[in-house]
Order: sequence, then C-alpha cells, then structure tokens
Amino acid sequence: MKICLKELREVLVWLRIIERKGLCPPERLAEIIKECDELIAIFVTSVKTAEEKSGK
Repeated sequence: MKICLKELREVLVWLRIIERKGLCPPERLAEIIKECDELIAIFVTSVKTAEEKSGK
C-alpha cells in the first residue's frame, strides 16, 4: 500500500505539471486531480489502519 501511495503522489506531481503547461482541458484535468486526491486520502487512511493493527 505504501508503494501505491508513493506512486499516486508522483502521479499528482505530473498532473500538476500537465496543468501548468496547459496540455489537457482544465475541466477534465480537474476531475482527474480530484480523483487522485481522493485515492491518496484512501491510501493514507489504509496505511495508518494497517500500521495500527500491526502494532507499529
């Protein structure tokens, strides 16, 4: 899960670069960025839960 979280954060960086360069329609890109943010939030919560249950 930590690897997925790391990759999602990297994707978000690239999406921000695409946003700054204007390489994608803004309304479509906003949807993609929102979805990426939501996935990051889900994985952050999942990692925290897994760590708590494992006793780390």
